[in-house]
Amino acid sequence: MTIQLPVVGSAVAALLVAAVVALITTPVVKSLAVKFGAIDVPKDSRRMHKHPIPRMGGLAIFFGFMLSIILFLPLTRQLRGMLLGAVIIVVLGIFDDKYALPAKPKFLVQIVAALIAVLMGNRIFIISNINIFSSEPYWELGWLSIPISVLWIVGITNAVNLIDGLDGLACGVSTISSITLLVIALVVAEPDVAILTAALAGACLGFLPYNMNPAKIFMGDTGSTFLGFVLATVSIQGLFKFYTIISFAAPFLMLGLPIFDTCFAILRRVAKGQSPMSPDRGHIHHRLIDMGFSQKQAVAMLYVISAILGLSAVVLTTIGVVRAMLFLVALCIAGALAAKFYLDRNTEKEKAKEAAEHHTQLAGNDNFFGEEDRSDK
Repeated sequence: MTIQLPVVGSAVAALLVAAVVALITTPVVKSLAVKFGAIDVPKDSRRMHKHPIPRMGGLAIFFGFMLSIILFLPLTRQLRGMLLGAVIIVVLGIFDDKYALPAKPKFLVQIVAALIAVLMGNRIFIISNINIFSSEPYWELGWLSIPISVLWIVGITNAVNLIDGLDGLACGVSTISSITLLVIALVVAEPDVAILTAALAGACLGFLPYNMNPAKIFMGDTGSTFLGFVLATVSIQGLFKFYTIISFAAPFLMLGLPIFDTCFAILRRVAKGQSPMSPDRGHIHHRLIDMGFSQKQAVAMLYVISAILGLSAVVLTTIGVVRAMLFLVALCIAGALAAKFYLDRNTEKEKAKEAAEHHTQLAGNDNFFGEEDRSDK
């Protein structure tokens, strides 16, 4: 497989343009969010910040992505469908960041946006057969392609939204997923998909400096749902069109972290008799914080997990299924050992710190009693 240098050049240019636009427009969007009243006030235990922070920062990501796409890609019917759906998602996100809209109306608008994208060509027509013993290598979905494609887009849109709980988490994970798909698109010679994902990665990278802990602005639903919508739609264009096993496994690896967190959240809420849409404090990032990790540590750990899954998706598309699975297992083992080493070191540091504090306290008590003894004399 050869990577075409002109495509690489266009992808790099698209990434840089999107990054610069997002970087420049984020302060403007921040001021706009304050005037518009799109402020995230910490009012419950799910929120990790301590003071009000403007949201709606995803608008800067949207501007960077859109300008880059208009400059570097022809507006085909398929692309117009994706962009129109994305505009609807962004408008919905702006109003949600301002007024905190109910879940059901948002869900219905997301379905409409996804349906527009699907009916204009962004559709999963064929998926590979996961039964390796079957004589049929793939399934043709027929009319089922429409509801399955809509389900995929809406599901990933909300999955990325759900992991947006720590500074820089959703933006960073989306960047890693975008770069993963960019590499795959370059390898399998999909130039349009490469430029799309490069623009998305660049827009995220331009916004990320303002969103890292301590965040100066949040992307809000404007950004998280937009990123999820575009990633889901682009994955249909770039991965589901292949008839091999990668068409089934690669998208799930690339978006593995938000998919797992969403599935776990739904099962957890249903088991408690709650609505799947009801918010709670049981997401992966919340659990890491409750385990004693700082925000930066938790985000870094989730970045590593997302990168491992992304690398596995790239390997899957280049050297085959068996090697990819071995690679994934090896990375998971290495990650687990690194995490254990890191946790053990932190535990030792905490114990040493507690011992030092205890020693200081005892020394202070001894000095206190000594002073009392001298005053008695």
